[in-house]
Amino acid sequence: MPMAMPLVSILMPVFNAAPYLEECLQSIQAQTFVNWELLAVDDGSTDQSWSILAKAAAKDHRIRCFANGKQGIIAALRKAYTESKGQQITRMDADDRMAPQKLERMTQLLEQSAVDTVVTGMVEYFAEGTLGAGYRRYAKWLNELGRAGNSFREIYKECVIPSPCWLVARTTLERCGAFRPNVYPEDYDLCFRFYANGLKHRMVPEVLHFWRDHGSRASRNDPNYADTSFIDLKVPWFLKLDYGASRPLVLWGAGKKGKRIAQLLLKAAIPFRWVCNTERRWGTEVYGMPLESTVIVEELAQPKVIIAVAKPEEQAVISKQLAAVELSLGKDFYFFC
Repeated sequence: MPMAMPLVSILMPVFNAAPYLEECLQSIQAQTFVNWELLAVDDGSTDQSWSILAKAAAKDHRIRCFANGKQGIIAALRKAYTESKGQQITRMDADDRMAPQKLERMTQLLEQSAVDTVVTGMVEYFAEGTLGAGYRRYAKWLNELGRAGNSFREIYKECVIPSPCWLVARTTLERCGAFRPNVYPEDYDLCFRFYANGLKHRMVPEVLHFWRDHGSRASRNDPNYADTSFIDLKVPWFLKLDYGASRPLVLWGAGKKGKRIAQLLLKAAIPFRWVCNTERRWGTEVYGMPLESTVIVEELAQPKVIIAVAKPEEQAVISKQLAAVELSLGKDFYFFC
């Protein structure tokens, strides 16, 4: 007998998404995989989002909507997850679109995978106006990492799991803490928890999700998604998962992000050496720490290196320099931007 289709629960926070919500719902209802439920949680919208959800739910029993007041994305995800019944869990953004085969392809791959696997698909950004180059670069980077099968190697650079395009077994999500931590950015924190729990990452090599960019996106306006929040999340996870006190730690870069990383390391009483590429700054002090030449990286025995240098061309040069002394990305050095 053929195996029964799993129920896939789609968790979707909604806040003032009325201009895009009907298109989003239509893309879910057009899925070639039909055994899904949508748990849509309105997070205190002041537009027509609730009426659009209620109308859709009245016509399709697979759609259930809940009003949650204005409590934020994490509370909305918790509510949706609590109400869900599926054996497999995914998340959706209310202003995006699914490719018709998204759930089918991701479910197939998850069913074929080992226990404790997170499945993703390729993503593509779109916008009604001009799409920023940064979004195009991020999508390209995500897709290339997924195809190569080594996404977690660069987890400190950016979130390597696209927040609205992942699928995991419910048991796996539970083991990773689901949506219980009250930590922003919540998608990045969940990504770190996937990594911390040893999940394998597999990607469907097709564009399965269309990510909409627009001026009112939370990532553009919510302070929980500011750059400092990302650094403040990365450093504690690094200290927990990849820092080894037996190896000398080096911080490379003294710009804004490098300085924030230094502050966090100093606060945690973590010893480190601080290097930069700018010769005129060598010997000067920041927060009482001397800035040194990058040559010391080659002189230290088995250093671990945090790199806070953002320009891609400079990162390429640094990678070659460290590879020349047999240091490996994701094992010995880590890009933090």
